[in-house]
Amino acid sequence: MRALLVVNPAATTTSARTRDVLIHALASEMKIETVTTEYRGHARDLGRRAADSDDVDLVVALGGDGTVNEVVNGLLHNGPDPEGLPSLAVVPGGSTNVFARALGIPNDAVEATGAILDALASRSERTVGLGLAAGTPGSADEAVPGRWFTFCAGLGFDAGVIGRVEQKRELGKRSTHALYVRQVLRQFLDEPHRRSGQITLEVPGRDPVTDLALSIICNTAPWTYLGNRPIYASPRASFDTALDILGLKRLSTPAVTRYATQLLTSSPEKGPHGKHAVSMHDLTDFTLHSKVPLPFQMDGDHLGLRTSVTFTGVRRALRVIV
Repeated sequence: MRALLVVNPAATTTSARTRDVLIHALASEMKIETVTTEYRGHARDLGRRAADSDDVDLVVALGGDGTVNEVVNGLLHNGPDPEGLPSLAVVPGGSTNVFARALGIPNDAVEATGAILDALASRSERTVGLGLAAGTPGSADEAVPGRWFTFCAGLGFDAGVIGRVEQKRELGKRSTHALYVRQVLRQFLDEPHRRSGQITLEVPGRDPVTDLALSIICNTAPWTYLGNRPIYASPRASFDTALDILGLKRLSTPAVTRYATQLLTSSPEKGPHGKHAVSMHDLTDFTLHSKVPLPFQMDGDHLGLRTSVTFTGVRRALRVIV
């Protein structure tokens, strides 16, 4: 097997020595080229190169969810082709690693490498669905190109939190769960649209849902992890279906307290619910419009402000080693 190993040297939970051990373990079982990323978007460029090459059977991403997202967007730059494109394997090296953990891959990089080698030996793989988000035709954001996401996207509150975390990381703070919790509280205190949501959800064939203050799009469950605790925003979301969405119409103190408690106690059987909560399952096409520019994120990566985003759920988009 011919493989390309994409290594993010800034991965938060793997040391240089650990990465060297993992590289040698993989190289002992396959013909592998290792490339260390040097700039934002480098992993995407490497994924694109692998997709266009006839010499790569597998791309291994060693890093966090951001590295995985870039590799996937490179692999799918000409669209999905599960049988024709290289497979993807993930060795988790970030602080949360939602995509890898949702696939059942161990969160420890060494254990994950062993699991991947076992899966390759037994030819164990699956085809997963992905989400695609792009600027809405006819809107101010129509020129925004499409981008794939592996597990989640968000317009509004949660994207604002991620933006705050990224600002802190640029100042030298480590990406920890405590840092995320602090930024959630600060975003809540500074949120200007807590009581009057600015977002409208449009689904073909259904009445629009207006005045959403928060929108979370899920491609799988759980939505994220708080340490080892899985958090389910849309418990029925799955790599085998299209997209799910959770919207909240109010972010008052009582409402946030209630929904935060529901998220912390969520399970595969039950997620946030109530008169101000909107949940939809297995959507292939929908659009979110906002009256004002709001923060937007995909797979935990803050992408700036958006006023209109069109989402597409694509089943059977990519082969992954599990």
